[in-house]
Amino acid sequence: MNFRKPLMLLVALLATQTVAALDQGVIDQVRSWRQAHEQQIMDEFSGLLALPNVARNREDILVNADHIIDLFEKAGLTAELLEVEGGNPAVYAERRVKGADTTLLVYIHYDGQPVNPDDWASDPWQPVMRDALVEAGGNVVPMTAPFDPEWRIFGRSAGDDKAPIIAMKSALAALDAAGVSPTVNLKLFLDGEEEAGSPGLRAMLEKHRDKLEADLWLFCDGPMHQSRQPQLVYGVRGGIGFNLTVYGAKRPLHSGHYGNWAPNPIMLLTGLIQSMRDNNGNVYVDGFYDQVRPLTEAEKAAVAASPRVDDQLLNELGISRPETEDRIELAILRPGMNLRGIQSGGVREHSRNAIQPEATASIGLRLVPDQTPEYLQQAVEKHIHGQGFEVIHGEPTDEDRKSHLPLARLDWASSGGYPGYRTPMDHPLALKTSAILNELNDGKLIQTPTMGGSLPIYVIDEVLDTPVLILPIANHDNNQHGANENLRLQNLWDAIETYAAVLTGLGTRD
Repeated sequence: MNFRKPLMLLVALLATQTVAALDQGVIDQVRSWRQAHEQQIMDEFSGLLALPNVARNREDILVNADHIIDLFEKAGLTAELLEVEGGNPAVYAERRVKGADTTLLVYIHYDGQPVNPDDWASDPWQPVMRDALVEAGGNVVPMTAPFDPEWRIFGRSAGDDKAPIIAMKSALAALDAAGVSPTVNLKLFLDGEEEAGSPGLRAMLEKHRDKLEADLWLFCDGPMHQSRQPQLVYGVRGGIGFNLTVYGAKRPLHSGHYGNWAPNPIMLLTGLIQSMRDNNGNVYVDGFYDQVRPLTEAEKAAVAASPRVDDQLLNELGISRPETEDRIELAILRPGMNLRGIQSGGVREHSRNAIQPEATASIGLRLVPDQTPEYLQQAVEKHIHGQGFEVIHGEPTDEDRKSHLPLARLDWASSGGYPGYRTPMDHPLALKTSAILNELNDGKLIQTPTMGGSLPIYVIDEVLDTPVLILPIANHDNNQHGANENLRLQNLWDAIETYAAVLTGLGTRD
């Protein structure tokens, strides 16, 4: 494939955006304000990180929501809680700009993943500053200015996803101090249950449609490109998961007395998994790739133009080769099947000479446009049945056990999963945004058709028919969802300028 022509077309589209304007003088003023207020910014950030925010703990979520409302009201926005029955509240804030012709809605989530404090080098709810990653021997340093931009602040949700809250609040304060008004009507939607799969998002959008309508949604979530260059992302993969259990005898059996005679569920399960996916990431479920939307020429060009980071990642992650010969940007544009965990019996000092009654695997599917969870569920179940298994969806009865061998129980995620999403790269507001960011970053913006992770963005498209772009700010090695989650300070400083550029460049005023 010759990417030269589509790449030149993409560059030409970026270069002809006459309505998107970057005022470098404004950015210089924002930077000066930030440099003079770094201690204040860090105090606000550490104060927010100190609030436990696990999605299932509603009382903690409400404390976070009240704190965030106070932050944005101090920044001159009106703010309130949006609620639907049975879910965590969202925080909604807005600032109207007289004469603005464009409304921008920024999505951030303020809930976080559960923590196991024993896995952390410090208390996840007591933010600390270190001069490097914990894994690199980083030492705790005082959280007082002046700050080295390579230092990192550690705490749950430092990288996913409280940093955009502080960056946006700081960008607005810096613009106000400079006497510069945004050119867009700004709306903020802060999700309180994203880490739980945003189960109430559709109901929230439908109930509060008037407040949440906008010309563009900008998702501020996820990590930046591994090269540390700025990145604008046009889509995400969807996702659905299931637990797969296979059965043998009703009780554990002595492997000497019954081995080679009684079915071994671990062997049955691993063989079944191997029939679905190989070691190179290829999925052999019939129909798995049937619904995949082909890449456009612009999307292919964007991948070709981005810097290769595969060798860097092999070294960083300590692996000799990837599963695929494709570069990582192409690999995550394909749907995938991931074995998340497998459980049966014990190993090392917990092993014993027994044949287990059952074995269970947890499997996750990553979807791309236009794949649907419903279609893939049917395809997976058909494949398993085709391997000779009787498929059930509950605990097997004695009659099931006597009548069918082998048995496979499938328990699909109760949420039902969700499809992937991609905004067209030639959408007018996408072109405006990319032009601003490209100019802000001296032509080094990376445009990525799809990030590897999953977000329920499709709901916004279905309910509001609004394009969505993703503007990540966190460092790629922020340990999101894991122990010692962190944010590199330069990423926060850059985010403040990035938000200021978008807020002042995306729209026009009468």
